[in-house]
Amino acid sequence: MTTPTAVNDQITDAVTQANVKVLADAPAMSLGHVYQTMAQSTGLAFQNAVTAQQQLNMAAQAATVQGVSLLYTVDTAADAVATSKIGMSDLPTAIASLTASLAGSKPTSF
Repeated sequence: MTTPTAVNDQITDAVTQANVKVLADAPAMSLGHVYQTMAQSTGLAFQNAVTAQQQLNMAAQAATVQGVSLLYTVDTAADAVATSKIGMSDLPTAIASLTASLAGSKPTSF
């Protein structure tokens, strides 16, 4: 049995119940904070993933543009080099000689 005090029993009972309610709410509140923190962390992780994907897409697009540009310039440069080599060589004369010899070696029809 409790010792009698000068405070009314209803007041001590109310204070005790309030303290019990605070203690009972603590696990639920802490779990709510944990869930909110996890949701925030997950959201930030997804935002970082989207940002990284956008950056990689931009880098891939820039690399593609550079590659296509390189392909176009290499083709033009290769054509120019080949044309200049053909113009400086005896290839046109050799082709004309081969054409003449092939025309002369065709069998005639009876």
